[in-house]
Amino acid sequence: MTTPPHPEDLEQPAYPDDLEQPGLVRTGRSTFVRPIRPEDADRLVAFVGGLSRATLAYRSLGPVIRARDDVIRRGAYVDYLNELALVALAGDEIAGLVRYVRDTEDPDHAEVTFTIRDDDQSEGFGRLLLEHIAAAARDRGIRVLKADVLADNTRMINVFLGSGYRVESGPPGQIVHFDIAVDPQAQAVARAERREHTAVRRSLRPLLEPRSVAVIGANRRPLTIGHEIVANLLRGGFRGSVFPVNPRAGQVAGTRAYPSVRELPEPPDLALIAVRAEAVPDVVRECAEAGVKAVVVVSTGFGETGAAGRSTELELSRFARASGMRLVGPNCMGVVNTTPAARLAATFSPALPTPGRVAMSSQSGPLGLAVLDFARRLRLGFSGFVSVGHAVDVSTNDLLQWWEEDPETSVILLHVETFGNPRRFARIARRVAPRKPIIAVHPGHAHATGQVDRGGRGDPGGHGDSGGRGHSAGHADPLGPPGPSDSPGPSDSAVSSLFAQSGVIRTRSLQELFDAALLLAHQPPPPGNRVAVITNAGGPAALTVGACVASGLRVPPLGERTRETLRAALGPGAEVANPADLTPMATAAHYRQALDAVLADAEIDAAIVLFMPPLADKPDEVAAAILDAAEAAPSKPVVASFLGGAGVADLLHRGELVVPTYAFPESAAASLGHAAAYQAWRSTPAGVVPDLPGVDTDRARSLLAGCAPGPVPPRIAAELLDSYGIAVRDTEAGSGPASGPSSGQGSGPDAFLSVGADPVFGPVVAFGLTGDYADLMADVAHRVTPLSDRDAREMVRSLRAAPLLDGRVGGPGVDLAALEETVLRISAMVEDLPEIEAMELRPIRLLPPGDGVAVTRATIRLADETRKGGPS
Repeated sequence: MTTPPHPEDLEQPAYPDDLEQPGLVRTGRSTFVRPIRPEDADRLVAFVGGLSRATLAYRSLGPVIRARDDVIRRGAYVDYLNELALVALAGDEIAGLVRYVRDTEDPDHAEVTFTIRDDDQSEGFGRLLLEHIAAAARDRGIRVLKADVLADNTRMINVFLGSGYRVESGPPGQIVHFDIAVDPQAQAVARAERREHTAVRRSLRPLLEPRSVAVIGANRRPLTIGHEIVANLLRGGFRGSVFPVNPRAGQVAGTRAYPSVRELPEPPDLALIAVRAEAVPDVVRECAEAGVKAVVVVSTGFGETGAAGRSTELELSRFARASGMRLVGPNCMGVVNTTPAARLAATFSPALPTPGRVAMSSQSGPLGLAVLDFARRLRLGFSGFVSVGHAVDVSTNDLLQWWEEDPETSVILLHVETFGNPRRFARIARRVAPRKPIIAVHPGHAHATGQVDRGGRGDPGGHGDSGGRGHSAGHADPLGPPGPSDSPGPSDSAVSSLFAQSGVIRTRSLQELFDAALLLAHQPPPPGNRVAVITNAGGPAALTVGACVASGLRVPPLGERTRETLRAALGPGAEVANPADLTPMATAAHYRQALDAVLADAEIDAAIVLFMPPLADKPDEVAAAILDAAEAAPSKPVVASFLGGAGVADLLHRGELVVPTYAFPESAAASLGHAAAYQAWRSTPAGVVPDLPGVDTDRARSLLAGCAPGPVPPRIAAELLDSYGIAVRDTEAGSGPASGPSSGQGSGPDAFLSVGADPVFGPVVAFGLTGDYADLMADVAHRVTPLSDRDAREMVRSLRAAPLLDGRVGGPGVDLAALEETVLRISAMVEDLPEIEAMELRPIRLLPPGDGVAVTRATIRLADETRKGGPS
């Protein structure tokens, strides 16, 4: 591939001074708008480096990965005619950037993109920059600016719609296309063609938004599965046709029944199958012949019964894919979609959820029944609920992509043990989580090993993922330190760190899952981790403070102005510290005044309100006061615990406003802790997955072509690593791990890097120091591939033994830059070569700064083809 010339080597066009203009944003703040210049390259790198994951997600419309610095610098070199970028400056920094690139095939059209610094996104920079870029484009012969915007990027959409230019947009979807006619006199023809949906979304529409539904195995007797599915479809207000199928019944639930799918008046989009397991394959074939687009197999008696059942599942999956159908199940409880476009209650559950903003995927059918009942009692509304059962076709990964685009869904819940394609899950989660919280219940690995025997169910490139259940393959746990095949599973902290890296909120129980969902569905995540506690009883307040600290929150002192406000409002008997104890005589008015004061405190990010009903005003009056205060400060979350108050959840609702209430304050603190950690991750600038020099992927693939599954010969392993710029100095060294720091002159402690395939996350890199550090103290860091430069840096520095590495104790430290680069090269190797099932570099000699690292032994194992996952 020919390397393009560096922008600095090209002749620079004349700078258009006429485009330099002062400006005022909506808030009245001054700024200066001018064309970008080559000397802005470093300023541009700093601007992009400070953008949060959420902003990058809206800007890139795809994976949240920041570009390399050299690529960003090139953005400062434009020709001011076919490509133009304008910056809005705040002091000497870039607050906003707009860029157009002329369409070479349609020269009077240009693609336009906007990026606004996180702290300035509500001030009106977007509208100001649109005004300036439109005028500049018009003077350069461009009639129409084209823009693609994520459907939930309401700020940018409102900028276009309120701009005063003639704006036309395509039909609603995940991405909305806008054509902006920048010349008011021009009759610009806007594109109305919708951006093509992804293959997954297209395939799931008949399942989640069907126009007609057949229930095969519909029964005349109430309280049977087939009967209750029909009854729920009718009771749930499904707007399409419902076709019960029963050869021996004329009606089911008051609706005409049909002898078979072939005799229906129209091919249904969706069919639910509730017949004996042995009859299911024939019914699925009949559905395919009738033109059914999606099937849900509620029937049991498949994989849970043994090898024969798993073989039948595999046949069902293959047949459905070959026939162009999506298949949910078997052994599931159905599908629910409460959105206005669907109103689908295709389930036998007696408890149907109320409409709301939460979507959930569950692998367990029986558990789903309890989940829907519990959510209804919590008054937690659902946009969708899918019980995937054995997940032989439609998987949680597919559903994540559907809900990613669903405007009715703002929070996604997952109850899963494994993913058919864990590599894909990690990628999707990291793309979705910056915009929509993903909360997963995962108590930890139930088995000792990290390998998944997928039984040949790997997705060959069809609809998605396969295989919902992991089976031990007897290999060493890739998440823990390398050891024997019966080594214990990953530590609880390791699992948590992997979820956190992917942006997924990890909970350990269903109660904790719903507690967190209740908050994030109804309140914003807190901007920080500083919490105020308001109470009328000292004992519960002390428990709450302890729970906050355990959940990663702070309970800082209140500001002096806040304390003065509280003293004036509450009188001399109240405690105006944090917690703020209003005393048992506190009234609803006192609660309102106290909550107003702490929410106005710039050093407070959220509030927990405790109320003991027996000694104070009526709970409904206090609840009303809390709602009033929460409504007046919508940017900071408020949660409550009415200890001993039955039915209080009903009081803390007012239209769309909901203040989550918990039976005990510990639950309130834990939920706020999850939300604060999520917001911190979401607001952190993303790292870069770098292009590393000295990588020869073609050579590596050629080496692998001659290798069989299983251990790779030491010489080939060394050559593979050399293809990725990692030298192995002695492949025949002894296999025993070092017991502690190396005795080599001038070297630091020895370390190891290992890679393994986790059933939830896919390829995972583990790093630690050899010997007692890992074996006794479990001081090992884990990250999911692909690793960014930020991931590698945080991974190396996250060890408790990090002071040995950075020179804080025990000497000058080690070459951290070389170590981090080695981690990144291993990550790149695993991403490029999915045949690698496991890898171990041990020991790695960590040398002083500037001397690099020395890999002294490497082992690599290739996967059996039958155990590979689906496409990444």
